[in-house]
Amino acid sequence: MAERGALWLLSLLCLTFLHTQSSAAKHGDKGSSAQPFSPFWFTVEPQDTLAIRGNAALLNCSAHSDAATPARIEWKKDGTFMSLVSDERRRILPDGSLFFTHVVHSKHNKPDEGTYQCVATIDNLGSISSHTARLSVAGMPRFTSQPAPTSVHLGDSQVMACEINSDLVPFTRWEKDRQPLELSTRLVQLPSGALVISNASEADAGLYRCLVENVGSSKSSDEGQLQILPEVTINQKLEFLVQPGPVTKVVGTSVLLPCVVTGYPAPHVRWMFGDKLLEESEGRVEILGGGSLQIFNLTEEDAGTYTCVADNSNATIETQTQLTVQVPPRFVKRPENIYAHESMDIVFECEVSGSPAPTVKWVKNGDAVIPSDYFKIIKEHNLQVLGLVKSDEGFYQCLAENDAGNIQSSAQLIILDHDVALPSSPPPSLTPNTTDHVTPGFGGVASPAGPTPSAPRDVVASLVSTRFIKLTWRQPAEPHGDELTYSVFYSQEGTSRERVVNTSRPGEMQVTIQNLMPDSKYRFRVVAHNSNGQGESSAALKVATQAEVQVPGPAPNLQAVPNTPTSVFLSWDKPVTGNGEILTYKLYYTDKSVGNEQDVDTDSLSYTLTGLKKNTEYSFRVVANNKHGPGVSTDDIVVRTLSDVPSGPPQNLTLEVQNSKSILLRWQPPPLNSQNGEITGYKIRYRKGSRRSEAAETTGGTQLNKLIDGLERGTEYSFRVSAMTVNGTGPATEWITAETFESDLDESRVPDQPSSLHVRPLVNSIVVSWTPPENQDIVVRGYTIGYGLGSPHAQTIKVDYKQRYYTIENLDHSSHYVITLKAFNNVGEGIPVYESAITRPQSVPDPSPMMPPVGVQASVLSHDTIKVTWADNSLPKNQKITDNRYYTVRWKTNIPANTKVKMANTTSLSHMVIGLKPNTLYEFSVMVTKGRRTSTWSMTAQGTTFETIPSSAPKDVTVVSKENKPRTIIVNWQPPSEANGKITGYIIYYSTDVNAEVHDWVIEPVVGNRLTHQIQELTLDTTYYFKIQARNSKGMGPMSEAVHFRTPKSKSGVGSNSENHILVIVIIISVGAFTIIVVVVGAFLCTRRTTSHQKKKRAASKSSNGSHKYKGNSKDLKPPDLWIHHERLELKPMDKSPDPNPVMTETPIPRTSQDITPADSGLESNPHLQQRRNSYRGHESEDNMSTLAGRRGMRPKMMMPFDAQPPQQSVRNTPNSDPLPPATASSQASCPSEIMADLESSYHGSTTTEEEPSYSSNLPPHRSAHPHTHAHPLKSFAVPAIPPSSHPTYESPALPSTPLLAQTGPPTHPHVVKTASIGTLGRTRTPMAVTVNPVPLPQSYEPDELTEEMAHLEGLMKDLNAITTAP
Repeated sequence: MAERGALWLLSLLCLTFLHTQSSAAKHGDKGSSAQPFSPFWFTVEPQDTLAIRGNAALLNCSAHSDAATPARIEWKKDGTFMSLVSDERRRILPDGSLFFTHVVHSKHNKPDEGTYQCVATIDNLGSISSHTARLSVAGMPRFTSQPAPTSVHLGDSQVMACEINSDLVPFTRWEKDRQPLELSTRLVQLPSGALVISNASEADAGLYRCLVENVGSSKSSDEGQLQILPEVTINQKLEFLVQPGPVTKVVGTSVLLPCVVTGYPAPHVRWMFGDKLLEESEGRVEILGGGSLQIFNLTEEDAGTYTCVADNSNATIETQTQLTVQVPPRFVKRPENIYAHESMDIVFECEVSGSPAPTVKWVKNGDAVIPSDYFKIIKEHNLQVLGLVKSDEGFYQCLAENDAGNIQSSAQLIILDHDVALPSSPPPSLTPNTTDHVTPGFGGVASPAGPTPSAPRDVVASLVSTRFIKLTWRQPAEPHGDELTYSVFYSQEGTSRERVVNTSRPGEMQVTIQNLMPDSKYRFRVVAHNSNGQGESSAALKVATQAEVQVPGPAPNLQAVPNTPTSVFLSWDKPVTGNGEILTYKLYYTDKSVGNEQDVDTDSLSYTLTGLKKNTEYSFRVVANNKHGPGVSTDDIVVRTLSDVPSGPPQNLTLEVQNSKSILLRWQPPPLNSQNGEITGYKIRYRKGSRRSEAAETTGGTQLNKLIDGLERGTEYSFRVSAMTVNGTGPATEWITAETFESDLDESRVPDQPSSLHVRPLVNSIVVSWTPPENQDIVVRGYTIGYGLGSPHAQTIKVDYKQRYYTIENLDHSSHYVITLKAFNNVGEGIPVYESAITRPQSVPDPSPMMPPVGVQASVLSHDTIKVTWADNSLPKNQKITDNRYYTVRWKTNIPANTKVKMANTTSLSHMVIGLKPNTLYEFSVMVTKGRRTSTWSMTAQGTTFETIPSSAPKDVTVVSKENKPRTIIVNWQPPSEANGKITGYIIYYSTDVNAEVHDWVIEPVVGNRLTHQIQELTLDTTYYFKIQARNSKGMGPMSEAVHFRTPKSKSGVGSNSENHILVIVIIISVGAFTIIVVVVGAFLCTRRTTSHQKKKRAASKSSNGSHKYKGNSKDLKPPDLWIHHERLELKPMDKSPDPNPVMTETPIPRTSQDITPADSGLESNPHLQQRRNSYRGHESEDNMSTLAGRRGMRPKMMMPFDAQPPQQSVRNTPNSDPLPPATASSQASCPSEIMADLESSYHGSTTTEEEPSYSSNLPPHRSAHPHTHAHPLKSFAVPAIPPSSHPTYESPALPSTPLLAQTGPPTHPHVVKTASIGTLGRTRTPMAVTVNPVPLPQSYEPDELTEEMAHLEGLMKDLNAITTAP
């Protein structure tokens, strides 16, 4: 037992070891190599088949595969899988072919006819589909025309009719006298089934019939007897028995273009391809049956217009047809197999060609690929798959189809596991973006050699926009390596398909994800990679992109239908993404022949555009506009206006008399601008002599000549021609006359020598022109041109008798050629005429290419005009243009909605570009053109047009009440659509009367580009109307429409009222206490001031009586300049200030209270609104919180004298003739009163702030200085009293007098003006200007008196400082 147990244990260990090795080997194989691609394709695909009703039919299909299990073949009919399990009539053969035991087909039951496709499938691998094949069932033979008894002259041609179903023509044959008829070049069966007998002989007489065989049942037509008549000896008119019709063929096949002509003399038939004579070539081109053209092995170059021309000595006729050659699709580039990982983006490339252009569709595993957000068709035919998932594996096929056939090509997509590395060289069908993402860390390794990184930390969206998001993160806590790379996986909310973007370099910890959808939610996670492989994933981060600007999308279903030759009816649907109410639609239209785009506005979903050119192509597009501006433009659609009758006659009508009975007419089409459509033919009217009766003939649209025969000998005829379109006949040419010959032309001898021969040599060709022989009684059949180097017999060319010029091509330059010209007819060639010519030397091309203009400059002239100037280095130094060169200026703007480039031509070195948009950056470049030489575009110059006033009002104005503050409202708005510059401010107008004049509305200025503003202290239960006006550097724009808002009926909350009452009581008590203190101090200061003033008067009186120290007049003396500064409380010399405050102006205070009267005297009637009225003319107020009841103007800065004595010299400018009384003691000794007027009136000039005080410039003369102001208690310090209006001021009666505030410019008087800064409680006021007037001073000062005065003043300043700084 022990031994047996040991053996079992040993066996178990061996099995465990082998299993471990096997697993390791499998794991290593999995990581080191990718799954190979599986060969899978069709060896046989079904082909178009014509089946016979009741007979068997077979559609072949077979697929090849290296898979262990063979491919399973299924069939589709008309795109739907066929169920053949219980079908006894149809079954799939072992090789995959579809077999029909018998085809069923009747008038009302056609189960077998249709389009078939076989689908091959390998389980767990995928499916592929073949190209499609058409199974048609031959119908019952039905003759639409049958042979009829007829006759033909010897040597002439005849056609025996036999028309049957087009699909049965290949099964048709002819019998003569019940015997099979052998076809030849003389006996030809036409594509319609008819039989052509040309150059008839006696042996052709007999009974003819056509038969249809091998289509289930045979059927024969009626028999027709053909009789042979003797040869014709009299002239018979040329006419077509059969004419060719338009035909379409596939490249590589053959085509027969029928053309059978009868007439006498026997006509000569030739074919023209375009404008060149078509000659027979062995194996390719052959003329059968006397005139029918057969072309074998068609190529694309064979497509075009073919003309059958038949002529004899009497007439010429022709007919045209169009040959279209189709090319089946063929692959220029096939899709290739692709390896990829999940979340990657790939592109299958497929490039095809063919005629007509093939349509391409993609199929995955047999099912059509429907384009979506993740499956996109790019670059016309390529398939892009975004964010791969495992279920995307399989076979992808590119199917191309046109009218000539269809083809398919497949490629396999294999999605590898992340631990399997991609091939070292990525397949070329990977996108560049994806190729860059194939990093070593991302691909995986065979087996990890160490730990992988932990999850990245702190993943955040640092930047979120409408279509991109920037993510940043921190390094993992456990990186396990130095150079980490990162992959960001993301998916849109609601989808399981995840995409990936990788960082561009190791260590980078941010990435920007592009091409996202606006206003959508996305999930992001980040994974780090080190040398060992992919690490842990971070937690999912959800981020929503921003919504785009709400402009409309493109208007769908744009259609244009021409109504008349000059109008087009356009219609469209409302944009799917209108983003609000659509205001207008702008319809743009462009004349394709000119290129100038025009536009028209409409507010409906249709429009009839009139005044267009006839038969002209126009392109149209539509842009919807909402309140946010213009939206996305539709794609252009092109429509041609309807044709009309020609508005002009044919040109260059000429007549050529052919013989005694015929005249040949030649002409040119009407001018293009008067054709008004495709010319379908020409109508020829002619008459004999002066008769009024007319005859008429018509021709085809491209035929520009017509032979009129059957005329009388020696008779004058008049002709005129008019052009025709499908709409009718246009105007005719003038009548032109010609006279037929008296007798027919002679062909019993050769023609005479041509009357003239002219040659014009070029570099590699010679143009030869001539005139016919002078004796025109001899028939000329054509002309023979001979030419060669030194001899005219090297080359020979024959041309038609109608031709009058010919160009000899492919000659050597600078060579001497001899040319001969001879006329010929059926008798032979006439006498030649000789000429020689030397071809021109080879011209040397100009080695210097055109240089682009330099020094391009854009000079902005106005808001809509920019002048572009430049220099041309290819011109002389004086830049004078002497040749025919011209310059093209192009410009564009950076506005996304209008990216079209505009151009203009000029012949000067500058161009004025007008009609530009204001405040818009434009880019200009110039190129020069001289003849066929054109330069490249110059370097660009930029210019931004000037601003102009806004042309639209602010929009979306809304008014809301502020929460818990019923007397406060908030006004919101949006900038104007057409700002035409940077918005520097807004003005809010509001009033209780919407019909009030503008100047009666209350004004609230708003500085900068703020879009909200609060207004306080409004009246409750009152309707207010609001308007807003925008302002830029150029001025004010239009006002918005009035918006009304009604304030609530009552205030909310009782507690707030009680709190306000308490606050008011506290303020009143504080102000009262402060006022008492100030009055006491003021009384004390007045007493000290009066005593000091009396001492000065006594000293001055004593000095004036006895002192002789000063010579000259006392008015030359000035007191020292002092600066009173309330912060430092010291005296400073004014002239020593290094940087005087520029705001402190030297404006003296008025001498009377009348000079500072508030400006608006009409505010008394409604003080509630009057106190808030101001004007917005210059600077804006910085205060955004205002009240309706008491918006205060800032305290103005004033100049005031230190002494109350009258000045010795006045600065008034207006003469004053009234004598003034002498001074009184009361006026000199009165205590100073309040002189700081709180000017609460309109700010005419600028809005005043504490930092920038200003005066009113137009104060009325009779108004109380401060009827409702509150002067600060300390304002009267050291300031003399301003006498009331009843007390006159004392001035010199000899000098002129003018109020100082009305004065402009700097003062011209000798007064010295200083400023004083007066302190207030709790805050710093703006300095007050003080005027120091010259006063009579004593001749000398006592030192002790001056010292005493200085000491008093210093003590007074200290007391004042203590008061103002007290808490």
